[in-house]
Amino acid sequence: MRETTDPIVIEHLSKNYGGQVALNNLSLTVSSGLCVGYLGPNGAGKTTTIKILTDLLGATSGDAYLNGIDAIRHPEAALEGVGAVVETPEFYPQLTPRECLSYIGRIRGMSSDAIARRSHAVLEQLKLLEVTDKRTGQFSKGMKQRLAIAQALLHDPSILILDEPTSGLDPRGMVEVRDIIKELKKTDITILMSSHLLNEVQEVCDKVAIIDRGPLLTYDSLENLSAGQEVTLTITTLEPVTPPEFEVIKALKCVTSVKRTENNTLILRLSGGAEEQSKLLREILNSGVNVVSYTPQHAAIEDVYLHLVSEGDY
Repeated sequence: MRETTDPIVIEHLSKNYGGQVALNNLSLTVSSGLCVGYLGPNGAGKTTTIKILTDLLGATSGDAYLNGIDAIRHPEAALEGVGAVVETPEFYPQLTPRECLSYIGRIRGMSSDAIARRSHAVLEQLKLLEVTDKRTGQFSKGMKQRLAIAQALLHDPSILILDEPTSGLDPRGMVEVRDIIKELKKTDITILMSSHLLNEVQEVCDKVAIIDRGPLLTYDSLENLSAGQEVTLTITTLEPVTPPEFEVIKALKCVTSVKRTENNTLILRLSGGAEEQSKLLREILNSGVNVVSYTPQHAAIEDVYLHLVSEGDY
């Protein structure tokens, strides 16, 4: 047992497949109660990290601790307080959610009363009570993903590890899973979540860890990573912006550039965060311009990611 108050501690973790390096000297500590987005291009080592933490792969070198327990040498004990969804979940199609949870509960050694109580709680939490006795073979991908998260939460873990939780889902399914993660954040659970979707991470996570072919490139709060970054905004107006109005907008504080792409559309580059964006919109409205929409063209974290990660398969 390692003396630490941090639920996830990774130290100099590496994984080689023959002569190929999948993970190289990764060190990362996730504090209690945080939701951490784990980002990187394909092949950067995100899934490899998660599979090592969940005892699906062995590490070549390094250490990992879950709730202070050595996950490399004592994985069974380390995973007692961990729930995980790794890659695309599948279920025996003839089983119902109730039966799936009962099966998992028995494997975990839970009592019948505990299985019944926790099954009802997590199915309610994941909005699956109405389909408790419906066969999973009839489920959509989004419903299967919610059931997979329900399984991961069945034993009331203190750590939840999610590998691409919205991968392959339609827009409704993605929103449902994100909303579930937001609700989980209101509890004391610690979440490590890999993702390819930068806007998703910016929407739900407290901190971001970025790796590229193994090493940790940065690990910080979204607020700190976005500080000083320019944001691209698309503004659509009711009527075409007149030349005098264009000059007023161009001269506004924090606007670094502005161009007209169509008669009623402007693309602005803005330095600053949410407060500056709000002030900019207020000033544009006060100038007499009728704004129809005001939308960030991409998440602020995208600039940070593209700056840190080398060009490759993303």
